[in-house]
Amino acid sequence: MRYTDVAIVGGGLAGSIIAATLGRAGIDAVLIDPHPRYPADFRCEKLSASQLAILHRTGLADAAMRAGTHDRKVWIARFGYLLQKRPSDQYGILYDALVNTIRDEIPPNVERIVSKVMAIATSAERQSVTLAEGEQISARLIVLATGLNIGLRHMLGLERRVISECHSITIGFDMVPSGRPTFDFPALTYYPERSTDRAAYLTLFPIGDAMRANLMVYRGMDDPWLREMRHQPEAALHALMPRLKRIAGDFKIDGPVKIRPADLYVTHGYRQHGMVLVGDAFATSCPAAGTGSDKVFTDAERLCNVHIPRWLMSNGMDANKIAAFYDDPVKIACDAASTTKAYQLRSISIDNGLQWRAARWARFVTRAVQGKLRQAQYLLGSDARQVENEGQPHVRKAA
Repeated sequence: MRYTDVAIVGGGLAGSIIAATLGRAGIDAVLIDPHPRYPADFRCEKLSASQLAILHRTGLADAAMRAGTHDRKVWIARFGYLLQKRPSDQYGILYDALVNTIRDEIPPNVERIVSKVMAIATSAERQSVTLAEGEQISARLIVLATGLNIGLRHMLGLERRVISECHSITIGFDMVPSGRPTFDFPALTYYPERSTDRAAYLTLFPIGDAMRANLMVYRGMDDPWLREMRHQPEAALHALMPRLKRIAGDFKIDGPVKIRPADLYVTHGYRQHGMVLVGDAFATSCPAAGTGSDKVFTDAERLCNVHIPRWLMSNGMDANKIAAFYDDPVKIACDAASTTKAYQLRSISIDNGLQWRAARWARFVTRAVQGKLRQAQYLLGSDARQVENEGQPHVRKAA
């Protein structure tokens, strides 16, 4: 029997952040996951400035930024027209690379156990985790960070309720320019040309030397277009966005096309003794809305910086004590914003009611006007700098 204060079950993004943050704070913890290195997994592939701001509060953002690729500027386009070029602070990084980068930040005082959890028993005092080899771990608190895995949740009497089946589908691939070494844009967000395309947007962003593409669509998994996208991706993408070539030029899709559907679900029965659920183990988000990392980072930050240190200061670990995390106003606001954005983005992308058609055109006009204003400001700034330079005395360099 091993003893610890916190047993973290699951070493994905949420579990690894919590292990690293607790370890840096000197809190006794173990991380349990069957993979010594996190395997390739098609999930989050870039981080926004707002998400990195949350991660900064765990002290881990610098490591993620060093491992990622900064896009610096993004072009925004629709209908084959460039609407604006604006600064960007997004970092492209494959999900497994991000998780393993965070794992490398886990200090030595956190024991990492490579094993599968077979059983969990909870109480108001101490909890028990049984590993595949039969070994048991006794902990004051269990953090369940098992992502989409439902086995342990069923064992604990937790119920997953799907609120929107196949809410969105994310398609990932690498795009390579034809006949030239690079694309003209550093990063690109291209919006669909028709609501009947049932797409949210195509985003292109650098990861290392590659130009990575994430295409967000709203379709059923039996849609024939998805089969074409998997087997004839260039033709399928041109059919979906025929004017994309005006911005991107000729291109090829390189390597495998990965397709991941996302259900929106919430977990019920989670207010239990001795255990707290984080990330997708608690509730999922829509990848198209881009709020999954917000939820994971917020859960980890609130747990590690606020709740776990407080819980460990007093005896016991009953459900009423743990409720403080679920009732945390910062977490509640983040979860609510994620759900709202998931439904709003779907509606503004594919709904044909007057309200949503007007909203689509309003976004198009707003972005076009913002682009013109940004261009005018740049030109005025260039003129001002030229006038200032012309007013400076000319100094000849010494021979």
